[in-house]
Amino acid sequence: MTENSRATVSRRTVVKGSVLAAALASVPAAGQAGTTPSGVALVRNRLTLPSGIATGDVTSDSAVLWSRASGAGRMTAVLRAVDDGGQVLRGRGAFERVLRGPRATQASDFTAKIHAGNLPSNTRFALEISFEDDGGAAGETVRGSFRTAPDAGTINGTGRTGGTSSGGDVPASSAQSFVWTGDTAGQGWGINEEIGGMRGYRAMHQTRPDFFIHSGDTIYADGPIAESVVEKDGQVWRNLVTEEVSKVAETLTEFRGRHRYNSMDANMRAMFADVPVIAQWDDHETHNNWYPGQIIDDSRYTVRDVNTLAARGRQAWQENMPIADSSAVWRPGTFDDAGQYQPARIYRKISRGPQLDVFCLDMRTFKSPNTDGKEPYATSILGQEQVDWLIREVSKSKATWKVIAADLPLGIVVPDGPVNQESLSNRDAGAPLGRELEIAAVLSAFKRNGVKNTVWLTADVHYCAAHHYSPERAAFTGFDPFWEFVAGPIAAGSFGPNTMDGTFGPEVVFSKAGRIAGESPRGGENQFFGHVQLDADNSFTVSLRNANGATVFSKVLTPEP
Repeated sequence: MTENSRATVSRRTVVKGSVLAAALASVPAAGQAGTTPSGVALVRNRLTLPSGIATGDVTSDSAVLWSRASGAGRMTAVLRAVDDGGQVLRGRGAFERVLRGPRATQASDFTAKIHAGNLPSNTRFALEISFEDDGGAAGETVRGSFRTAPDAGTINGTGRTGGTSSGGDVPASSAQSFVWTGDTAGQGWGINEEIGGMRGYRAMHQTRPDFFIHSGDTIYADGPIAESVVEKDGQVWRNLVTEEVSKVAETLTEFRGRHRYNSMDANMRAMFADVPVIAQWDDHETHNNWYPGQIIDDSRYTVRDVNTLAARGRQAWQENMPIADSSAVWRPGTFDDAGQYQPARIYRKISRGPQLDVFCLDMRTFKSPNTDGKEPYATSILGQEQVDWLIREVSKSKATWKVIAADLPLGIVVPDGPVNQESLSNRDAGAPLGRELEIAAVLSAFKRNGVKNTVWLTADVHYCAAHHYSPERAAFTGFDPFWEFVAGPIAAGSFGPNTMDGTFGPEVVFSKAGRIAGESPRGGENQFFGHVQLDADNSFTVSLRNANGATVFSKVLTPEP
């Protein structure tokens, strides 16, 4: 290759070439299959973990361990209890376990998960994950760590059961923190190694959180990523690219490729190795603003049936997220014995000890078609089964704080065209209509059941904000005041701020957006995540931070008795 020809090699060629080289390295040269030249040892290529490792849905006594192998093999994980400095505990507190997991095959895109149970609470673990090939050879080992949540049945070390709704202190060692955000690799802004990749993940990682809520849009299946993009100020943004991100995702391979792409970012891999994930899905895992049954009008697609796309997107998401229910793959068109449509459930509760329960919503699977939202009857954003579950589980929660992780905001107007609405707000500040009626039912049930200390966290709208909702300002008054905090994007274009809907009386206490719509993440000032610190006195400190780690807003909440 001449110097001139070397200069013209594209970044896509580099990525594709490295993948091809790795594949060819595992194939014997012609004429060598089954033979070993005299005096030359046979070199077996070890299985590697090209997407790193992750943990997820970590509770007081359980965790999901995840990884992807470079080929077929059986997953193995080693857990060891360690102190805060990473030293293995000996004697009292010592814990070591070797877990043999499932075999990773092409059917799962070589991903595998181990559901680790019966773990000691409030314990930091050093984690090692590797894969053993079919010949019994051990592959690459990747290391990480995580901490289980405090024991929900222990308060101040007394062993007393129940929650801390009275606001009593918990041991300082039981305090915890977490981060949340959404929107990764959106609007064509992918992994730009010239600026250090997805720096927002590094900023979150540096806060040393106990877990991370990814509030949806974990990928942008509908957003192709080009090798270079000219920004509005004339700078050239250069993306790392792969074949799968060059077009909208339609096949299962293309959806899987989107997840593989994001995990190429070193910042994301490093964080996921150390910080457990609670993953949600939203629209861009499939298609912008989609709802079940939709026939999309998008000339980029040969597949227009969104149920087909969603099934493929959901399978790829399910394979790549460390979610506890690994079998909950959505199969549109399936019915139960009574003839009722039953898509698999991913809304769930993650117990994080006496201070905190996290309720993960699914605001996509059961969604009604996008209309103007002004129907005089209830339409779905959660679906009745999820509404009933949310009311029941939040009402019986003994945790001091009940965080409701929503993949769509409550009071922000999110348009889908000039008339229709993507979220539940409908631009009408009057009494609840359409999807708003479902949320009104939830909020009124919380009030009726005496539920205190709920906080709603979300992303989706590509700016950060703090909203206080109160019946004193609302058209609908049958609820108790609460806060909603908005974060994101973490690696996507910036937008907003949006118009607010007055039905539930939101006050915009703070909001911050980028300078222009669709602005790149280059400077980091327009990329946002939220951080929550739960202290021993049960205070709940929320800070909104940019991708450079700077705090732009902070609010301390104290629990009601």
